[in-house]
Amino acid sequence: MTQTTPRTIRIFDTTLRDGEQSPGGSMNLSEKLEVAQALASLGVDIMEAGFPIASPGDFEAVREIAATIRGPVICGLARCNDGDIDRAWEALQKAERARIHVFLATSAIHREFKLRMTQDEIISRAVHGVKRALSYCDDVEFSAEDAARTEIDFLCRVVEAAIDAGATTINVPDTVGYTTPNEMHDRIQTLLYRVPNIDRAVLSCHCHDDLGLAVANSLAAVVAGAGQIECTINGIGERAGNCSLEEVVMAMRTRHDLYHTTTQIRTERLVPTSRLLSKITGLDVQRNKAIVGRNAFAHESGIHQDGMLKERSTYEIMRPEDVGFAKTDLVLGKHSGRAALADRARELGFHLTGEQLQVVFDQFKILADKKKNIFDGDIIALIQQQIAGATNTAWTLESYSVESGTKRVPCVELTLRHGEKVFTERVQQGDGPIDAAFWAVESIIGIKTICKEFRVRSATIGRDAMGEVNVEVEHEGQSYRGTGASTDTVEATILAMLNAMNRIVTEKSLRSAGKVSPQDA
Repeated sequence: MTQTTPRTIRIFDTTLRDGEQSPGGSMNLSEKLEVAQALASLGVDIMEAGFPIASPGDFEAVREIAATIRGPVICGLARCNDGDIDRAWEALQKAERARIHVFLATSAIHREFKLRMTQDEIISRAVHGVKRALSYCDDVEFSAEDAARTEIDFLCRVVEAAIDAGATTINVPDTVGYTTPNEMHDRIQTLLYRVPNIDRAVLSCHCHDDLGLAVANSLAAVVAGAGQIECTINGIGERAGNCSLEEVVMAMRTRHDLYHTTTQIRTERLVPTSRLLSKITGLDVQRNKAIVGRNAFAHESGIHQDGMLKERSTYEIMRPEDVGFAKTDLVLGKHSGRAALADRARELGFHLTGEQLQVVFDQFKILADKKKNIFDGDIIALIQQQIAGATNTAWTLESYSVESGTKRVPCVELTLRHGEKVFTERVQQGDGPIDAAFWAVESIIGIKTICKEFRVRSATIGRDAMGEVNVEVEHEGQSYRGTGASTDTVEATILAMLNAMNRIVTEKSLRSAGKVSPQDA
């Protein structure tokens, strides 16, 4: 496409809706608010905050985000039925700018086996859904679910009818990640050429990554004329995930000569936002992931290193600073004050309340007395531990001691605080100090769990590095995550277990009060 001025492509972020549907990627309310703030700082145009009808938890999250986040359009998803749309507006009505996103499957396989509806019935339902949403707000998006496998003639009919009904954005999803770049390009161009009222709406694409083509398909849609890309941080989402926001944005920026587009994304926030989401969801980014992986700007080959020393552009097509990697990781020491810590936290993508900052600062000072050097990873671990623990602090660690050795049964003496009461338990069992710590926490709190995943990693470098522990435990058929960080791995394990246990205690309390359904766990 030959153009004289760059086209601005809208970035529709669905991390909090489609992204959260990643197995193991669910977030509680405080975590969603933290991610929402990071997305607003990143500069996304539209933020799909959730699917309000799905559960009370989703509804509350959308309502809180709509009431507190300013900047992006706040969007809620709804099927093309009155109940969904009414519930979406109930959650969105306090938003500075609101969008209702209605969807209905259009492909033959969905019509026959899922909906059992004719083409005419689909069009009638779509039109009614758009008009219902339009009665609440003037920004309405319509998605033809499984559009990539929908007969093109019928897709054109549905799109024209939805626009006539008032839809301002038309989304063309590759719901199952089946299409290819050439097919996506042709589909978008066909809609632009054959739908007579297409100039009254923005064309969007929503691509899944089942064949590893989500970014390529989204870029093909842009070349064809699409004006919006739907994507997620780190590419998280159903099955193999969605189009990766950081990859598609940096592809358009780096190859501006080819795409001749621009976005409102503040690219230096990409790495901090990626790291925040990984910490909150426990879904780690592989080291070699494009743009935000730890190895994305690492060079080990001698030939590459020699070239880099002579001229950076020989082996780097982007500057690490442009996506948020710092030139140096060392930023703070034991003489640093709260203002410096707060500033660094913001640079790392976190927005702390005064109370949270004070707790993190107190822990930072303790850590600074133990470590000679404080790294970004240490600060991230401390902040994330505070955010994770903010949901409920019913059980906190007072102290512990451990005895372990070759051919000895490990022994842990653990003291926990619950409100004003202090409980101490001495447990001598398990395969090692970590296992013994699990047993001790369960014994005091009185909740039995099954450990599904246990991961330990170094948050930074060196022998005195912070150890970060992530656990996933199962209780009564539900999975719960926990995270803990300390220079002592056993202590980090206890903190991670307490974090998970507090989630269980909180949700048991909410369920008994009828404020949350099991699927919110």
